[in-house]
Amino acid sequence: MVIHLKKGKDKSAIARDNAEVREVVESIINDIEARGDIAIRELSLKYDGFEPTKFFLDEDDIATAVAQVSANDLDDIKFAQTQIRNFAELQKNCLQDLEVETLPGVVLGHRNVPVNAVGCYIPGGKYPMVASAHMSVLTAQVAGVTRIVAAAPPQNGEPHPAQVAAMHLAGANEILLIGGVQAVAAMALGTESINAVDMLVGPGNMYVAEAKRQLFGRVGIDLLAGPTETLVIADDSADPEVCAVDLLGQAEHGPTSPATLLTNSNELAVDTLKEVERQLEIMPTAEVAGRAWADFGSVLVCDTLEEMVVEADQLAYEHVQVMTKDPDYFAEKMTNYGALFLGVRTNVSYGDKVIGTNHTLPTARAARYTGGLWVGKFMKTCTYQKVLTDEASAMIGSYCSRLCALEGFAGHGEQANLRIRRYGGSNIEPYGVAAKL
Repeated sequence: MVIHLKKGKDKSAIARDNAEVREVVESIINDIEARGDIAIRELSLKYDGFEPTKFFLDEDDIATAVAQVSANDLDDIKFAQTQIRNFAELQKNCLQDLEVETLPGVVLGHRNVPVNAVGCYIPGGKYPMVASAHMSVLTAQVAGVTRIVAAAPPQNGEPHPAQVAAMHLAGANEILLIGGVQAVAAMALGTESINAVDMLVGPGNMYVAEAKRQLFGRVGIDLLAGPTETLVIADDSADPEVCAVDLLGQAEHGPTSPATLLTNSNELAVDTLKEVERQLEIMPTAEVAGRAWADFGSVLVCDTLEEMVVEADQLAYEHVQVMTKDPDYFAEKMTNYGALFLGVRTNVSYGDKVIGTNHTLPTARAARYTGGLWVGKFMKTCTYQKVLTDEASAMIGSYCSRLCALEGFAGHGEQANLRIRRYGGSNIEPYGVAAKL
């Protein structure tokens, strides 16, 4: 039996909020599609307090920004990018092209082909997300994407130096000083000044996630990576202070970020609730984290580990921090999660910033059907076929002809029958209605 010691907003309130977001996003996308550059300038002024005279940073702008970043900060950025690049390259090595002769004279294969042009959104707002440049731009570069556009909002009317440095060092070909929905829509749709991309990637708030959802189809997307979610799975071996830190450390992302404790220890649940309140009194970002915890925080107490696995898979959260006697139990049993953080020695922040795995992960239960961003998301696995001999073409054609007749596809059948007549000699006869064309 599952007991909810604390619940967040009810589903109807969340649905109303989501409906409002959809309307705002749809209006912005329609405006940009209709008015292009003019709309972007007006929207930038409205939402970022900044009306750009130009959208792209040139070489001098980039050099000026990078020069403002301290040597120590640049070294840290480079260290993080090295870890992410190393892991991305190892992942890419798992993607192998294939060619095999499946029947005598019949060759099938696939190639892993990079997407040509990708737009990477790098969130700004309250927190300039330097790490998101590593996760999207750098991973696209490792995949072999030839045109990488990165967009980030201004900070007080200027590009954020560390974000620019990270985007530049990661391999961005173009850097846009635009934020929010207007950035995502501009990259997807194109304007007089901005050439459209083929795919959008990167995390963002609920508005950015909704924009990607509405634009999907016109461009590809990596996944729906909206407000951050974190699930802490803990038993009686866990420390309430650590549980509270790991919950609030992600709740500070924004006021709509869910944070949930899932445990089989009522004592730990009660102590963690108390510890959360204590930490919120001294936490520098308590205003944001506290609101997220009040509206979207929850505590669930289960009877057994098995019940915890079921609940965790139902939640299908983005980040899952496991602090139990046997963390590997959950790694083996769980199927729905964006990323696992196993044991007290690691945490979500490591994954967010530096350890090497990608921090762009599925939210809103999308972990039921997709993993996070990785090199493979930037690759299209495209198949091909070759038939090398007359005999093979006629043999495959005979099966194809009969199967086309079964479905009533006369034109399809004639494609097969033509090859049978040309390559089969007198050994194989065309079949069905299509043979009479």
